Amino acid sequence: MKRGLLLIDRGSKEREAGEELETICKEVKTKGGYAFAEYCFLEVTLPYIDDGIKKCLKTDIDSLTIVPYFLYPGKKVKAAVTEVMKYQATTNVKFLVTKPMSMHMTLVKLVENRIKSALDKGGVSLTSDKIDVLVIGHGSKDPNAKMSIKYVVGELGRSYRNVDYCFLEIEEPNIEQGIEACKRRDPEVLVVVFYFLHEGAHVKTDINADLRPALEKHKLKKVLITQHIGADQKMIDLIIERTQEVET
Repeated sequence: MKRGLLLIDRGSKEREAGEELETICKEVKTKGGYAFAEYCFLEVTLPYIDDGIKKCLKTDIDSLTIVPYFLYPGKKVKAAVTEVMKYQATTNVKFLVTKPMSMHMTLVKLVENRIKSALDKGGVSLTSDKIDVLVIGHGSKDPNAKMSIKYVVGELGRSYRNVDYCFLEIEEPNIEQGIEACKRRDPEVLVVVFYFLHEGAHVKTDINADLRPALEKHKLKKVLITQHIGADQKMIDLIIERTQEVET
């Protein structure tokens, strides 16, 4: 059976986002044994879902595994799946749709790796039970999105002194409130996690526009900031695991 894969991302105009997706698709294609692995965007920029589906259906495949590449199981995921499944009636290629990249221990381990890398780079040798962590997510009106970030925070809380979350926009606690709450706990070291898939405008500009003033205001002892998730090997593994769940 010839299998193809289409990864649906929310969308970003930043060049780095496309480069990360190209790397991810290349790795997934090789590791998963696909005839091809392509990506498209729900919104913001080309290629859109229509472009991605048409390109995939021009190839000789028996099945197409569709991966909603989102950290939260919210409205954007539903919109992506609804849009892509419109094309099932037009082809004999079997469509399979995976779960998004949320509520999974592999994602927790990936975040742990980001935290450890930040600690190593910052020259911090304290044990994890003396480290505080603040996870910054995007924010969403969908209650499932908050449930997803709470899952990650809850699992991290098993290892670190304090773990909390805040959001860039839409809902509270916002970034300033998140930093203020951390300050009250008087951490020796605070690691701030950028819980975002790509190095888009949010990571490059928007978060820091709120984070820097909050840090200057509350003057914590030592603050380290992680990299975003990006094209991490553990994310490749998670995508493969999600595809195998529906393919088998």
